[in-house]
Amino acid sequence: MRNGIVVIALCVAVAVAGCQRTGFRTGQPAPLSPAPVGDIQSGQLPPAGQSDFPDAPTTQGPSEQELQTVAANAPEVTRDSMVGRWTISTGGNSCDVFLALTKWTGGYRAASRGCNDQAALISAWDVQGKQVILNDSSGNQFAALYKSGEQRFDGTTAVGQPISLNR
Repeated sequence: MRNGIVVIALCVAVAVAGCQRTGFRTGQPAPLSPAPVGDIQSGQLPPAGQSDFPDAPTTQGPSEQELQTVAANAPEVTRDSMVGRWTISTGGNSCDVFLALTKWTGGYRAASRGCNDQAALISAWDVQGKQVILNDSSGNQFAALYKSGEQRFDGTTAVGQPISLNR
């Protein structure tokens, strides 16, 4: 019987010891040393829109005339064909937009992921004739797009910036 009590006491002691915090300090961690700074260069930046890199990618989309041609020849669009994940590109940035058939202010529910520009504000969408309309959370039109390929839509934002959706 005495051996049974010793075993139980030993098990309890081991279990309690395992519940104690070890190796962790409470409070603030020690501050890090600053990284060494190399030479600082100064100079004049190029004017906005210009780059020192000749092969820099451009963010220019279709011209206004090209968009008018696309709009005139664009096929009809159905809501069902728009449901799902799309990659949206505008202003040199791209991210994901998800379109659903859940009714929402401004049409149907839309959600963005990974957007760090104005596209992050998209929260609704709808189809109006041949156009896909993207709206912000206030119901204001963010962009209007026309089908320009099998899985591609091109258009402009409300401020005239080129925008595209593709899968």
